[in-house]
Formats: sequence, structure tokens, C-alpha cells
Amino acid sequence: MGENASFWESLIYAHPTCTTWKQEAEGSIYHLASILFVVGFMGGSGFFGLLYVFSLLGLGFLCSSVWAWLDVCAADIFSWNFILFAICFVQFIYVTYQVRSVSFDREFQELYSSLFQPLGISLTVYRKIVLCCDAEVVTLEKEHCYAMQGKTPIDKLSLLVSGRIRVTVDGEFLHYIFPLQFLDSPEWDSLRPTEEGIFQVTLTAETDCRYVAWRRKKLYLLFAKHRFISRLFSILIGSDIAEKLYALNDRVHVGKGFRYDIRLPNFYHV
Repeated sequence: MGENASFWESLIYAHPTCTTWKQEAEGSIYHLASILFVVGFMGGSGFFGLLYVFSLLGLGFLCSSVWAWLDVCAADIFSWNFILFAICFVQFIYVTYQVRSVSFDREFQELYSSLFQPLGISLTVYRKIVLCCDAEVVTLEKEHCYAMQGKTPIDKLSLLVSGRIRVTVDGEFLHYIFPLQFLDSPEWDSLRPTEEGIFQVTLTAETDCRYVAWRRKKLYLLFAKHRFISRLFSILIGSDIAEKLYALNDRVHVGKGFRYDIRLPNFYHV
């Protein structure tokens, strides 16, 4: 205990106490460094937030290095601040490289801006989602069918990027599918991962359409590796199904006040 007490006493009382304070203020470089530190620590998250933080902190440490070299003339203060400046500079270059390496085609960039970015999805997570569909956007020409009733197997999940899809059953119109909506969310949700099924509706392109398609097995493998992506798609698919249910229930009626959904026959409403 005595040794510990002497250590702390020497640590606290060994240095001289400030009896007089410096009257004149430090130079403008020191205050500029402090301002950069304050503003730099207000940065957000994500790639661009990191670029913001490391750039301002790096400039702050650089100003502190210049201040230590010119005004204080202290080699240790200069050395530490310059080392921290170098670390921030390296981190800035590394994050910049990551941002440039995570680049997408125009349609995928627009899809990210419209659907995934508002949900706070980072570019790294979005890149995994894009790679799962092989970064490919499929074209469906006007009046061509994406799926045919009773024939097309349910083996993928597709998201409409542009155009409009008409959904029919036995030739009767049900509803439209618009951009940023899934083409086959009810079919996807109606099957377990090990089950197979076929479409009970026909999906026809009313205009030239572009869509992104994830193969069923490949997407489930992605879900198994990344639970966050699995929860994300569960939310997106659930919201998409709700929109389709509202569109369907306004059109399809059964006697005695009951309504049912052809694409989801297990759901009944009074």
C-alpha cells in the first residue's frame, strides 16, 4: 500500500503547480484546430460520415502539429499530433477506396436511393443484396408474361424497377404492380423454404418492364448468413403484401359479406 500511495503522490504532486496563468491567448492556428475538432466530432455514421469525421479530425491534428512546431516548439506535442494526423489521413484514404469500390449501375443506384437508403441500409449490406442477384436487371417486353397461371414455378423473388405489371386470374383483372413493388411476394410468403409451388395468377407486362430477380435458394442462403438482411426482406415483403391485399379486397367479393384474396387464399375477412 505504501508503494502504491507513493506512486500516486508522485504522479499528482511531482509536477509544478500553475501559480500564474499565461495572459495572452494562443495563436489562431490553435483555435482553428479546436474548432475543427468540435465540428469533426459531429459527424454521422456510414461511409460519408466517416469521411467527414476523418477529414476534419485530420485537419485538426495537422493544425495542432503546426501550432506545436511554430508556437510551442515542443517536439513531443508535434510528434503525437502529426502521428494522429497520419492515422486520420490513412483512414480517410481507406474509406474513400471502400466508397469507390462499392459502386453500382444506374438502376441499382436509383433502387438504393429510393428503397434501401431511406431504411438506413449501408452500402456494404446493399452490395451483398445486389451480388445475390448477380447485379443483373432483367428486361420484360410489353405483353410478355412474367408468370403464367398453373404453369410457372415459384423459384425466385423479383422486384419491379420500371414499368407496370398486370395481374389476372382466369382472364379477370386483379390489380397492378408498380415500380418498387415485388412481383411475387404473396407466392414467396405462402411457401416454406423447402416447399415448391406454382403461380395461381398470370403476371403480364403492360409496358416494357425492368426487374431484379433473386433466385429462391440463393436468397435463402444469404438470409442464413445475414439475419439482418433476412429481417429486412421480411419487412419489405410484409409491407408489399399488405398493399396488394388492399388492392385485391376492393375488387374481389364473395356472397354474405365475405372477402377473400385469390393470391392468398388462406386469408379471409368479414
